[in-house]
Amino acid sequence: MAANTSTKRKVQKTQAIIRLLIVAGILICINMLAARFHWGLDLTKEKLFTLTKPTKKLLRNMDDVAVIDVYLDGKFPAGYQRLRESTLERLRSFKNAAGANIVYRFSDPMAGKDLDEKAKVYKQLVDKGIYPINAKYNSDDDGYTEKFVVPYALVQYQGKEEPVLLLEHSMGLNPLENLAHSETLLEYKLASAISKLSKPQKPEIAYIMGNGEELGVRTLDILSTLHKHYKLDTLDLTNSLFIPSYYKAIIINSPTVPFEDKDKFKIDQYVMNGGNILWAVDQVNTPIDSLSKSEQFIAMEMGLNLNDLLFKYGARVNYDLIEDLYCANLPLRIGSGQDGRAQMTLRPWVYYPVFGMEQDHPITKNMNYVMGRFVSSIDTIKNPEVKKTILLQSSKYSRVAPAPLRVSLSILKYPQKPEMFKKPFQPAAVLLEGKFRSLYKNRLHPNFLSVLRDSLHRDFKTSCDSPGKMILIADGEIMLNDFSSNRGPLELGYWQYTKTRFANKEFILNCLEYLVSDDGLLVARSKNAQLRQLDPNRVKKEKNTWVITNIAVPLLYVGLFASVFLFFRKRKYERKA
Repeated sequence: MAANTSTKRKVQKTQAIIRLLIVAGILICINMLAARFHWGLDLTKEKLFTLTKPTKKLLRNMDDVAVIDVYLDGKFPAGYQRLRESTLERLRSFKNAAGANIVYRFSDPMAGKDLDEKAKVYKQLVDKGIYPINAKYNSDDDGYTEKFVVPYALVQYQGKEEPVLLLEHSMGLNPLENLAHSETLLEYKLASAISKLSKPQKPEIAYIMGNGEELGVRTLDILSTLHKHYKLDTLDLTNSLFIPSYYKAIIINSPTVPFEDKDKFKIDQYVMNGGNILWAVDQVNTPIDSLSKSEQFIAMEMGLNLNDLLFKYGARVNYDLIEDLYCANLPLRIGSGQDGRAQMTLRPWVYYPVFGMEQDHPITKNMNYVMGRFVSSIDTIKNPEVKKTILLQSSKYSRVAPAPLRVSLSILKYPQKPEMFKKPFQPAAVLLEGKFRSLYKNRLHPNFLSVLRDSLHRDFKTSCDSPGKMILIADGEIMLNDFSSNRGPLELGYWQYTKTRFANKEFILNCLEYLVSDDGLLVARSKNAQLRQLDPNRVKKEKNTWVITNIAVPLLYVGLFASVFLFFRKRKYERKA
C-alpha cells in the first residue's frame, strides 16, 4: 500500500513538473511572438490606431528597406514622452504591414556631448532640415531644466532621406489639443515621406508665366518649397504653342494681364488632356501701396478675361471683396511719443480674413488657419458632371462689398458691429472634380482645326477622357510671402506684425498633392482625435466615490472568488476523505 502511494506521488510530481515546463514553454513562445509581431485591437471610435488602406498598400508594396531614425528620445516632459510613445506605436503598425522593410531606431543626438559637440550636431541636423528646440521645464530631480529636444524623424529610403516634423504648433489649440493633433498626423507624415522617397523622379509641375504673374522675392518661399517636392518648371504661356501633358499640374498665380483667347485655348486643351490646375486669381485690383501714401484706394475690376473659362468648368469668381470680422490685425498709428517715434497699435483689418478649417476634406482636415488678403467670393455653377467642394470660406460674421469700392485705413479707427455682417460663410476656395467640357466646342473655324491637326499634330478635344481636378482660390496673394527690410523674404504664412504663422504654405502643398498624387495618402489626414475630457465639477464632487469603487470593488471580487474557490475545494476533499 505504501509502495503504491509512493509511486502515485512520483507520477503526480512528474506530471506537475511536465505541466510546469509546458506552461513555461508556452509563455516563452508567447513572449517571443509578442516581441516579433505587434498586434492590437483598436477600440477607438475614430480608428486612430488603424492604418488607412492607402498607407497599408504603400507599405506592403515596398521593395527596399526604409530606415527611420527618431530623435525624440531621452528624459523630457510628459508631453514629449507621450508623443514618443505614439510614434513608437505608429512605427510598430508600419512594421506589421511592411515586415522587414521597416527598421526604426530611437536616439537622442545631443546625449553625452559637450557644448562644442552639440553645436556641430545642431548644424548637421539643420543642414538636413531638422531644427532642435530648446525646451524649458520643471524636473522633479533637477528642478528647472533646459534641454535640446528634437521632435523629428529622419526617413531614409532608396538612397534618399526626408525629415519629418512630429510635433505641430497649431494656433488656437492648447498644449493638450496640439499634442493630440500631432498624434493624428503621424501616419500621414511618415507614409508621405516614404511615398516621396519611393518615386524614381519627382512629379513635374509648371508655374505659368506671360500674363503678369508674380515671380520674384514674394514667391521665393513657395517656389523654393515646391522645388523640394516637385520638378518645378516655368512656362511662358504666350510664347508656347501648347502646355505639355507631362505636367501633372500647372499653377496660375496672381495674373494681372488679361488672357487672350489663344492662351485660354491652350489652358482649355491642357485640361481636356487630363491636366490639373491650381488657380490663385484676383478679380479686383487692390493697390495696397496706395495705403502708405493716401491711406485709401479705389478697388476696381481686374478684367482678366477668365470668366467664361471658369464658368464653363463650374465656378465664378465675383467682382467683390469679402469683409470678415475674423481677420488678421494691421498696425495703425495712433500718435507719437516724447522721443518722436510713432506709437502703433494693432487693429482688425476686415479685408484680411482668416479662414478656419471646418471642412471635412483631406486637404484641409486637421490644418491650422489660413490667412487671405483682399479675397473675393466664389459662386459655384450647377453642373451634374462636376463635383464642387468648398475648401475655404469666411466666418459667420462676414459680408461682401461689390467693386468698385473705396478701401480706407479709416475703418481701423472704429469698432465694427457684428450685426452689420450678415452674409456668412462666403466661399473663397473651391475644389472642382469631374468630367470637364471644352469652352471652345462648336466655336472653332474648320481652317483652325486643320492647322492644329496638320501643323501641330494635335487633335482638338471637346471633353476630358477621364475625370479631372482643379482648385480655384479667389485670392491672388495666398501664395505670396512678405518681405522684411531686416530679415529679407519671410516664410509664407508668417504675419510679422503679430508674429503668427498661418498655414498658407501647408494649404498650397496639400492642394498640389491632391491634384498630383494618386496614392490617396491624404486620407490619413482626415483622422481626428477627439479629446473626451472628464467633467471637472463631477470629478471634484464624486472623487471619493470613484476612489472607493476602484479600490474596494476589485478587492471584493477577489475575496468573493477566493471564498467560492476555497468552499468548493474543501467540499471536494471532504468527499474523498
